[in-house]
Amino acid sequence: MSLSPEEYREHLETTSVRAGFSFGDVVLPREGDVRVDGFGLHYLDWGVKGKPPLLFLHGGALTAHTWDLCCLALRDDYHCYALDQRGHGDSDWAEDADYSIAVQVKDVKGFVDHMGLDKFILVGMSMGAINSIAFATAYAERLSHLVIIDAGPEMRRPGSSRIRDFVNGVADVVSVEGIIEKALEFNPRRDPKILRRSLMHNLRQQEDGSWRWKYDRRRFTGLEQEAHRADRAKLADALHRITCPTLVVRGGESDVFHEDDAEHLAARLPHGRKVTIPRAGHTVQGDNPKDLVAELRRFLAGDN
Repeated sequence: MSLSPEEYREHLETTSVRAGFSFGDVVLPREGDVRVDGFGLHYLDWGVKGKPPLLFLHGGALTAHTWDLCCLALRDDYHCYALDQRGHGDSDWAEDADYSIAVQVKDVKGFVDHMGLDKFILVGMSMGAINSIAFATAYAERLSHLVIIDAGPEMRRPGSSRIRDFVNGVADVVSVEGIIEKALEFNPRRDPKILRRSLMHNLRQQEDGSWRWKYDRRRFTGLEQEAHRADRAKLADALHRITCPTLVVRGGESDVFHEDDAEHLAARLPHGRKVTIPRAGHTVQGDNPKDLVAELRRFLAGDN
C-alpha cells in the first residue's frame, strides 16, 4: 500500500465525513494473504470473529479498498472481509492470463474454505457481481444472502465499452496528476482531493518515479470476449439455483446496468428484490456508500 497508516486513517476520516457517516472510531483493517492452489490472494479483514461473515468482491480495475467505508459502517454488526481478486490490488497476477469466471469462482471457493466461512453473505459489484452470481449458482448452500451490484448476465455494450476504454486509456499514464485528470473525466462525481488518496491503493511507484496500476491490464485486453459472453449467458440459465435471499442493486445514474436490467434480473431470482441507489453511477459503493449501506442493512435485517 502506498499510504502510510497515518495517511490511511486520515483518508478514511475525511472520506467518511464527506459521505455523511459519523464513526465513533475509525479503525484500520487487518491485512492478510492466503494461497489457493499456490495462487496468492490478498484480503482485508475488518471484523470481529463471531459476527455474521460478509465477503465483498470488487469490480474490474478496482481493489478491496473500494469497500472501505462500507466495511467501516458495517463492522460492528458483521465480520467484513474484502478480497483483492486475481490480477488486482496486492493479489497475484495469473501467469497464463486466465481471468475467466470459472477460475475466479475457484479462487473465491478456495478463499472461503481457507477462512472457514459458511452461511456467509456475499456482496459483489460489476466483475465481482458476476463472480458472485457464478459462485451462488454453484454453491448456493454456502450463502445466507447475496447482493448483486450493478451487473447481471446480460451486458450493455456502450456502458461496458466506456469502462474498457477508460482502463486502456489510462494504462500508460505515468503521473498521478494525469491519472486523476483522466479519472475525473470518467467519473466527475468524485472529489479530486479524496480521489488522489484513494488511487494510492491502486497504484505502485516504479524505480524511475513513474506510477503503474496494480491491476493486470491483460484482464481487459486478453479475455476471449465471445467465450466470456457465452459464460455470462450460461449464468442467466442457472439463476433458479440461487435459493438464498438476493438483493439486486442498481446505481440510479448507471449506464452499464439499466432499470429494466435490474428488474428483469430480480424477477428471475427465486427470492430476488431490487433497489436503486440515487446519486450513484456504476461504482455505487464509491459514489453513494451511505445509501448503499442503508439498503444493505434493511435487506440483511429482512425488512421489505
